[in-house]
Amino acid sequence: MATAPEERRLTRKGQLVRDRIVDAATELIARNGVAGTNTDQVRQLAGVSGSQLYHYFDSKQALIRAVITRQADAVSGPPEIGALDSLDALQAWADAAVARQREQDGLGTCDLGTLAGELGVRDEESRAEISQGFLRWKQVLYDGLHAMQQRGDLRPSADIDELAYALLAALQGGALLSQTLRDTKPLEASLNAALAHVRSFV
Repeated sequence: MATAPEERRLTRKGQLVRDRIVDAATELIARNGVAGTNTDQVRQLAGVSGSQLYHYFDSKQALIRAVITRQADAVSGPPEIGALDSLDALQAWADAAVARQREQDGLGTCDLGTLAGELGVRDEESRAEISQGFLRWKQVLYDGLHAMQQRGDLRPSADIDELAYALLAALQGGALLSQTLRDTKPLEASLNAALAHVRSFV
């Protein structure tokens, strides 16, 4: 089986070019949506030739998959937050999410929730990839909550699987409302409620 262009081993320079292409695609999707973004726009914004773009991504779908993977990697927010294995770390994670929403100031985003809304119904392959991304996010939250429970910070009766889903749903649902209303209050409210629920098991 032939190796897909985006899966080939890259030189450092090649990785930088590939990253620039994915950055451009992410920015354009945030601005115009997936349907409103084409590879020629990506090529122009990234400052690469058509042959360079197709060297790394042989189709728009391959490029979209790379964007999904990029966004799935963004669960923990800023690297300095680290593992989400304490109430302070979870609060910092929530604060970072609200800060990102505030910085966007109502502009479009290219997160997993946005991609799911645009691709998840019509494109089964993309839906499956986005689903795996969400499950990766949920696992990070679950692992942090599990560590807290093992240390005795959370009661043994706490259903940490349910708590992880609650935190993820608060993030995604709150973000959608905040983006639509152009107000961070829905995101703050949903995350505060989810964190209060976690604290009830301390």
